[in-house]
Amino acid sequence: MKPMRIYLLLLLVLLCTGGLAGCSGSEDEGNAYIFCLNKEGTKIISKPYDLAADEKDTKAVIDELILQLSTDVEDVEYKNPIPSDVEISNYVLEERMLTLYFNNKYGNMDKMEEALARAAIVRTMMQVKGVEFLSFYVGDSPLSDRNGNPVGVMTNDSFVENPGEQINSIESAVLTLYFANKKGNKLRSETQEVHYSSNISMEKLVMEHLLEGPESGDLQPAISEGTKLLNVSVVEGVCYVSLDENFMKQNYNIEEPVVIYSIVNSLSELSTINKVQISVKGDTSGVYRDSFPLDKLYERNLDYVAE
Repeated sequence: MKPMRIYLLLLLVLLCTGGLAGCSGSEDEGNAYIFCLNKEGTKIISKPYDLAADEKDTKAVIDELILQLSTDVEDVEYKNPIPSDVEISNYVLEERMLTLYFNNKYGNMDKMEEALARAAIVRTMMQVKGVEFLSFYVGDSPLSDRNGNPVGVMTNDSFVENPGEQINSIESAVLTLYFANKKGNKLRSETQEVHYSSNISMEKLVMEHLLEGPESGDLQPAISEGTKLLNVSVVEGVCYVSLDENFMKQNYNIEEPVVIYSIVNSLSELSTINKVQISVKGDTSGVYRDSFPLDKLYERNLDYVAE
């Protein structure tokens, strides 16, 4: 048995005599919170917790909170964010950065549940005095997102989807998105089942997945690579999409109507949207290539969709 595991088991014995075990203890007010998941693994729940360790003893507090995050809960309505087969083999606190080292089993977690579990762990550990940032390692490698990009340094703000709104639950949806065919002269629809924070708007969800690209190898993104979404909002059925300057980069392998209606048709699949205006950094004075003025409101057009 690993030294970290032995130490945490001994700590558990001491805590069980008077402390709250995991997420399943008293509802009384405590001096900290343990963030865990509901039994479905779709929502974060906070529970008051009384620290047994002296708050000034940073190492003891970290050890105690790690134990609570990984201890099997007694209440069937909750589940701990660190599954029983996932271990924190080590951690390092250096210059306000807490780095947690997980075993390789972390990579087997359900992607939807992992996002919430990560938020729960970060929120719990950010309560420790002297901890201002967290990073996760799986084995010897930094934790990566589903696209293979490093997740990087995290704080509570890393889990804010919209201003003032923290990610607290995950939902699922089926999106119909329009991508370019291999020739770049037609659109083809693709349905994607996605998991998303309940705080995110559907129009933002559509644009983010449109920019990520298709799942099928027979399709390709219509929008220029590297394009970033700056803002998207809906007012009285009109969706206003603001993209960065990379949108104007020319890819002549994709015909211009295919680019425009990839966006318009994908957003128009939402019942709340019937027209779309595209801008570059909020500016609608330009023209996309030669034929598509940005100040125009575009409606769904299936003429460019391959049968």
